[in-house]
Amino acid sequence: MALWKKGKGIGAISEEEGVMADQEMAKSNVEKDENVIAFVGKGVEFKGVISYNGTVRIDGVLDGEIHTEGTLLVGEEAVLTAKLSAGTVVSKGKITGDIIAKEKVRLLAPAVLNGSVKAPMLSMEEGVLFNGSIEMSRAEIHDLQREAGLRAINAPAVNIKRVTG
Repeated sequence: MALWKKGKGIGAISEEEGVMADQEMAKSNVEKDENVIAFVGKGVEFKGVISYNGTVRIDGVLDGEIHTEGTLLVGEEAVLTAKLSAGTVVSKGKITGDIIAKEKVRLLAPAVLNGSVKAPMLSMEEGVLFNGSIEMSRAEIHDLQREAGLRAINAPAVNIKRVTG
């Protein structure tokens, strides 16, 4: 049973998935074999914790946890029952569990997600089934001073003396 399939175009996606999905995959260069550092192939079952840096593709069955600062690719045949923590998650498979992503979560049809998502960016294609909750917040807040200076038009001004006379 092979865990790695050379020359198959690991991250390649079909044309019907749309131009945006194709651009996303091309941007992160996941279609090149040398960028995928590990591969759990179709028919492989894994139980446990996976920790890594880089891009990993899962096409098999995984029960446990995945922790990375890199990218997790979940193939269409994949079934994950796991707690996921990654920089970016791109999924076409079935995930049952919570996802925490530092950058983004991208769900491509026919993905199924049963669980919560905490990420600054989430995108879902038509045809994705999502049952859960979403928490989105900015990765970093750059301009706190400008936001703090804003107030409602009718709100009273603070630290301003009124001159009457």
